[in-house]
Amino acid sequence: MPGDKRRIQTAVLGGAESEEPLLLPLEAIELEAFRQRHVEDTFWCGLLLGGCGTQLTTKLYTDRVCHFSHLPDPTGLHVCERRARGVGSADHLYAKSAAAAWLRDQGHQGAVHLREPLGSVVDVTFEHQPRGLRLHLDDTVAPVWDDETMEPVLGVSVPVDDATLVRRWYVHRIRLESQGTARDVRIGTEAFARPTRWFTLQECSITERGLSTPAVEEISAARRVPRSGGTGYRPAVGAPNTAARAKALLRRLAEGRKLESVVLVTSVVEEIRALGPLDPPTRSQVDQALQDLDQWFTVQAKARRDLFTRIEQAVQDQDTAEVRHLLLLANVKASHERTVDEEAALVAAAEHLAAVAARRRAAPQPGLPTSVVIARHRAGSLLDDLEGRRSMETAELRALVDALVQEAATAGDALSPEDQALVQRWVARAGSNRAVARAASRDRPVSYPWSMHDKVARRFWIARSCPRCGAEAGQDCQAAEPWRRGPHEERTQLILDERKARQRRGTCPVCGRPPGEACATTNGGPHPARMARKNRASSS
Repeated sequence: MPGDKRRIQTAVLGGAESEEPLLLPLEAIELEAFRQRHVEDTFWCGLLLGGCGTQLTTKLYTDRVCHFSHLPDPTGLHVCERRARGVGSADHLYAKSAAAAWLRDQGHQGAVHLREPLGSVVDVTFEHQPRGLRLHLDDTVAPVWDDETMEPVLGVSVPVDDATLVRRWYVHRIRLESQGTARDVRIGTEAFARPTRWFTLQECSITERGLSTPAVEEISAARRVPRSGGTGYRPAVGAPNTAARAKALLRRLAEGRKLESVVLVTSVVEEIRALGPLDPPTRSQVDQALQDLDQWFTVQAKARRDLFTRIEQAVQDQDTAEVRHLLLLANVKASHERTVDEEAALVAAAEHLAAVAARRRAAPQPGLPTSVVIARHRAGSLLDDLEGRRSMETAELRALVDALVQEAATAGDALSPEDQALVQRWVARAGSNRAVARAASRDRPVSYPWSMHDKVARRFWIARSCPRCGAEAGQDCQAAEPWRRGPHEERTQLILDERKARQRRGTCPVCGRPPGEACATTNGGPHPARMARKNRASSS
């Protein structure tokens, strides 16, 4: 891929066909330790990474991130067409390795397969289970929910709509987190109107209904409806089933009130009123439950009016995420006896969503580069995902918005003005208005305040106080922003400024020894980072 300036962050060990992935440290001092651990190893642009199969070497820098680089080609003709080069470009290999280890730990007989397109789908099958798992690491392959052989597990950037969550009760997600030079797998369970809860693989299991987590057990218990006559209650002779039926209906009534379902509550009330004679204690419970319903119906009627008012306002504000969410609520909670005005509000909401979908499916301008067309499609998918989900952990929101801004920056003017405005809105919700301005230029890299500390390792910034919030050495920043996961920029900027100053003075970036003074190494020689800086200075 001529002209591709993206840095290679992942490789495989031992050979071109290896399945053992490796993630390169970003900082020079960490790369030193990495090289010592792998002094006998070779790194390759692996075929399973979509690479060219040639050998790689490590590049050490102090003014930018370290990365892998292809060994020089004497002919000068070598071209690597590998597309995925970032930190997550080997996630399919990490997922396969983790899944295989999990199968062994669980005592299951099965297999793990990489599927085409490479890097997007990983299949996990079980010898004694009829249904396997299909890991969708990105949205290249759409999940098939009614597949009787494979249960979808979605990556964090793969969209799922609320209607699917309501119908299925929950869906599973997968994410990979960097831990040193590896990536750890986490499995999440997402349900409608609930935040995704994440678990280690060791906390997950395979049951008859598929992949199970602690969250699945809680959701299933909450949704389980007691069946009539299943309580073990033995009524008195002469009234064999009426009391037990009444108790079962009271439980359904309580569940309908909890779900705020007027239709369910109304249906249960009709069944209760059709019951025959009841014993005095049961009749007392039934009468009390029916008396309490008058106030409940009044509250629900007001909530219904407010719901349709919010729908009209969301359409007026062109808030697609809110329109999508409220339309689903209306279909769930207000599907009966709609007035003319309510139907008109729903028609306007549906037309708004249809217009948004048509705009994103519209053919792009002819002559656009393939990368721009792909970025436009992925940005639209990410917007659909963000607009269709109401509950997200902060880390999920940051990850999705991070991917959205990157794709929007690549797509540029190929995105419609409406979608560009939505990108700005989601970035603002994630806590960074400045990222919008940075993303506006396709010629400049996108940077985010929540990733600023990635330029400085924790052991460096934690050793000094923060000039912004006053956190002392050894303490984390007292950040009010919910999206921030590291120190304030002012705390890391001090270290970056000092590094630049040392570089200008010729000071060693590792041990800090000034020009003319030997490095603090065991053999008395200079640190490789210092030599690399010297070589760059002499060649410039």
